[in-house]
Amino acid sequence: MTTSVKILPMRDLRRVAAVAYQGLCTFEFGVVVEMFALPRPELQVPWYSFTVCSAEAGPLKAMGGVTVHASSGLGALQRAGTIVIPGWRNPDESPPQPLIAAVQRAYRHGARLVSICSGVFVLAAAGLLDGKRVTTHWRYADRLARRFPRVQVEPDVLYIDEGRILTSAGSAAGIDLCLHIVRCDYGAAVANQVARRLVVPPHREGGQSQFVSAPLPAVNARGLATLLEWAQRNLHRPLTVELLARKAAMSPRSFARHFLAETGTTPYRWLTHQRLLAAQRHLETTEASIDEIANAVGIQTAETLRHHFRQRFQISPTAYRRRFAQRSFERSIRR
Repeated sequence: MTTSVKILPMRDLRRVAAVAYQGLCTFEFGVVVEMFALPRPELQVPWYSFTVCSAEAGPLKAMGGVTVHASSGLGALQRAGTIVIPGWRNPDESPPQPLIAAVQRAYRHGARLVSICSGVFVLAAAGLLDGKRVTTHWRYADRLARRFPRVQVEPDVLYIDEGRILTSAGSAAGIDLCLHIVRCDYGAAVANQVARRLVVPPHREGGQSQFVSAPLPAVNARGLATLLEWAQRNLHRPLTVELLARKAAMSPRSFARHFLAETGTTPYRWLTHQRLLAAQRHLETTEASIDEIANAVGIQTAETLRHHFRQRFQISPTAYRRRFAQRSFERSIRR
């Protein structure tokens, strides 16, 4: 007996469609427009094409007194490779049946679906999230889990990539998710350029793994700023809490207490985090071996680096390089 394998038709993932609706969440919508609709000739790559699809009769009254006139209806979703749901006006309101049907049909035919914040409720209502790990804003996580018990809701992450379904947490996490999509489609170098233009970090802690941990609190400690900048420039050195405490003119105990109060984390965890971020940059931009990278970022051995890297990002350094090195986009273009 032979088993037939269903092969999904190929779609150009760079054809992006954003769904607009009455009560449109303007911040989430703006993130999608900024990321995928803005021309970026400086990147010298074939950038995304973009359209806005109206889920309801227009004109659409968005949050903040803005009116949106969408260029297309739901039929355009069937031509899109990537469909973004930028929030939903009310998590307790069922989405219109035509929108649900259009999203279901597009997914069956190979589209990649993306939700930002409360937009996950549209995908859940379409029955596309059963058995999958997803996330949403922490305010909605319990509600999502109660209404859709077959969905695996992860409330403490920035975003989750499940292949053709990607979901983000609160509004600003949509930026992290969209940069992740750019990185997957074009490679680390292009994503970093986009992040620089947006004046945001190219990725927060764990931002390249498919299961992304919430970031460490931002370090805005004025009293420690000079010391932390020095430590970041000297990660290759055998930095210890005792050494940092001496440079801060404190006892190790006082320094640890002061550090925790100002940064929200411990010196050891902060140092490990900075070293792993530096390792990511080496993996993205150099051909150095894992041993060489471990030495450059102050982690004693390649095995120790592999351990911490996998523990933090749920991926090995080698797999990370294969996926996010600058040359990855060049290889995909050649293919």
